Amino acid sequence: MADLQNNLPEEEEEVDVFTLTDEEGNEEQFEILGSIELDGKVYYAMTSVEEKNDEYVILRLEGEDGDDVTLVTVDDDDEFDRVADEFEDKLFNEIDYDEDGSSEQ
Repeated sequence: MADLQNNLPEEEEEVDVFTLTDEEGNEEQFEILGSIELDGKVYYAMTSVEEKNDEYVILRLEGEDGDDVTLVTVDDDDEFDRVADEFEDKLFNEIDYDEDGSSEQ
């Protein structure tokens, strides 16, 4: 489980950056790439601000208590695959390119 706290940066470009605290008390900052609702549950795709790579994690919203939000990893392989497929479609297929190179949005 992780607690989510909003720490918006003071830059001009507004990016949603959150500090996640794991079960061992370690904190790391993540940027939300997107969220979806699937089968009545809310999921977030997040990438580490500190680790500059193309990977992201998927976390499921488990509960809210005031400003604290509890997110958990998706341990069930079937659930994870369904959610990952939805995020892949949402995050990476937003622009359809025609054969002539033009794009449709």
